[in-house]
Parts: sequence; structure tokens; C-alpha cells
Amino acid sequence: MEKLLFYVFAAILIFAATMVITARNPVHAALFLVLAFFNSAVLWVIAGAEFLGIVLVLVYVGAVMVLFLFVVMMLDINLAKLREGFIRHLYIGLPIAAVIVVQMILVVSSGAMAPAEMPEATMPIPDPAETGNTTVIGGVLYTVYVYPFELAAVILLVAIIASIMLTLRRREGVKHQDIGEQVNVRKEDRLRMARSFGGSGDGRNDNKYPGR
Repeated sequence: MEKLLFYVFAAILIFAATMVITARNPVHAALFLVLAFFNSAVLWVIAGAEFLGIVLVLVYVGAVMVLFLFVVMMLDINLAKLREGFIRHLYIGLPIAAVIVVQMILVVSSGAMAPAEMPEATMPIPDPAETGNTTVIGGVLYTVYVYPFELAAVILLVAIIASIMLTLRRREGVKHQDIGEQVNVRKEDRLRMARSFGGSGDGRNDNKYPGR
């Protein structure tokens, strides 16, 4: 049953990945990429790495792909121009794709990724089948690699603050709203009473006072 599920989700993953690069509509391509991420997460769970599957769904599907969809739908993308570029650069993309395929075949067939060739663990790691993959990764992350983890968190915090400050910088020619001035506005500042000079109704005396 496990092998059957693996082949089913792997086939769907290959189909979704193929549709990502062949779909003519960018929104459809992004949705197929979401499908590919979901199937990849299922394959990670089948392989016993449920932490990577959860992260793939939460980070990529829940955050990155939502951003992609908003950007794609908000931009006015010229589909005809994209198709012309695809055909024009096809002679460059095909050799690059062939080189990548050959490299992947050489790496897989070399036997370097065989379990016997993997290096020994530098520290004792409990069995994930007993404690859970997420528990094992969390234990190592918050004990052995706690300082690099905290340093990465500080760097991300600084990046967030810097991006916010870039949006709040003063630029010439940009109009800003003063909330305090809007709240404290008075009737005398916005309303001006003017005298009304009535006409005759037929338009003959309507321009009697042109400057008022």
C-alpha cells in the first residue's frame, strides 16, 4: 500500500510539475505549482519526514504561493509576449535541461547517495519512529544549533524592520495624510458661508454680480 501511494502521488507530482512549465495562463501555472507542493509534502510524510512535509505546506503553499498568486493576478501580464519569449529562448533552454538531466542521472547512478555511503552521525540521534521526526529536529535545533538559530532570527528581524523603514522614508513630491489634523478639523476651516444673490429665474440677472 505504501508503494502504491508513493507511485500515485509521484505521478501526480510529475504531471503538476510539467503543467507548471507548459500552462499558458500564469494563474493556472501557479495553481499547478500548489498541487505539486502538496504532493511533495505527501511524499515527505510517506518517507518519514513529516516535519519537512508540514513546513512545505505551511511556508510554500500557505505563504509563498499566496504571494505569487496575488502578484500574478495584480500585474497586467502580456501572455502573447510570454509565449513569444518561450519559443525564442527554446534553443537555450533545451541544452540546459539536457545537461541537468545528465547530471542527475550521473549523481543517482554513481551510488554516492546510497545509505552505506552516508557519513556516520556526529552525535547520538534517537529513533524518529519512536520519538517523531519533529521532536528530533527540535531537540537538535534548540540545543546544538541554538546560537545559529537565534542569529538567523535576529537577521530576519532586522530585515523586517529595514523593509518597514524603507516604506516610511520621506520623499519629495509625495502627499501624506496628517491624522491629527483630520481629527482636529473645525467647521470654520472647511465650511464657508456665501451670500446668495437670487436671479429672476429666466437667466437675465444671473450675471449681475460676476465677481462674487
